Amino acid sequence: MTITARLYRNGRVADSSLDPSRISEVVKDPGALVWLDVDRPTQEVMAALQEEFGFHELAIEDSLQPHQRPKAEQYEGYYFLVCYLVESRDTTVVSRELAAFVSPNYLVTIRKDPEIDLETAARQWEGHPDRLAEGAGYMLYVLLDQIVDGYFEAVDALEDRTEDLEEVILGDDAHDARTDIFDMRKALFRVRRAVAPLRDVLDSLQRRTIAVVTTDLEPYYRDVYDHVLRVTDYIDTLRDILSSMFDAHLSAVSNRLNETVKRLTSWAAIVAVPTLIASIYGMNFRHMPELEWRFGYVYALVLMAGLSFLLYRFFKRRDWL
Repeated sequence: MTITARLYRNGRVADSSLDPSRISEVVKDPGALVWLDVDRPTQEVMAALQEEFGFHELAIEDSLQPHQRPKAEQYEGYYFLVCYLVESRDTTVVSRELAAFVSPNYLVTIRKDPEIDLETAARQWEGHPDRLAEGAGYMLYVLLDQIVDGYFEAVDALEDRTEDLEEVILGDDAHDARTDIFDMRKALFRVRRAVAPLRDVLDSLQRRTIAVVTTDLEPYYRDVYDHVLRVTDYIDTLRDILSSMFDAHLSAVSNRLNETVKRLTSWAAIVAVPTLIASIYGMNFRHMPELEWRFGYVYALVLMAGLSFLLYRFFKRRDWL
């Protein structure tokens, strides 16, 4: 577990290794902006943060318990948020949970997964000191914007796999793709479960009941909100495509089965003719006219070959063979 804290003043880093025990007195300064990051929180650390910031016990509990639903809850003077970062890996989707406390002059991020990298977001907001001077609302915007951009990357990767799967289904390969389709639908469901609730989260933030989202930041949050809607529509479109692909796959499997049955039936009919003739002349009756015929054997062979050839031509013209 690691805890890092940075102090910003006038949009620039004033202290890159702020002592967390000083945060309660630092945040009282209206010109100070604090970012505190906690990696893999423990009960003791969250209890210390609760005492330092006055966080609600329910928000502390949600910060420790995994698998929370993405949400934004308002408390006195701050918001508590839960969101998920999504990454596409081969045939599956990995989601990582992130919790955050945000007020006008501080942002506390709780990383339940150590692989979550927030330094990219930090470099971006530190590269725009004029925006960062507006408060933690800009820090949160940059963070949410990068998370939503990750959704686009994950869905784009899923779309590429969907196109590959479509080529398999529509090709001549007899591969059963039902398992692959179900895996894709599960992956899309995981992404949608992370993305869809963010619409309500951004809507709550834009109400500006707490001065986190300033008037100047409203267009930026609306842009992230629009991106979330686009990703959601994108996911729904892919889900519809997968449903159509599943139906097409079942039709293709059924057609291949029908083709196989037709071929087997055709060959069975062709083989049945010589079998029938051989069976007739293989009976042990004494009074059969052709048994004493000199050319009976040749006649039987020619008859079997001729009828088999006629049946072969018949089924071939109907594309059964």
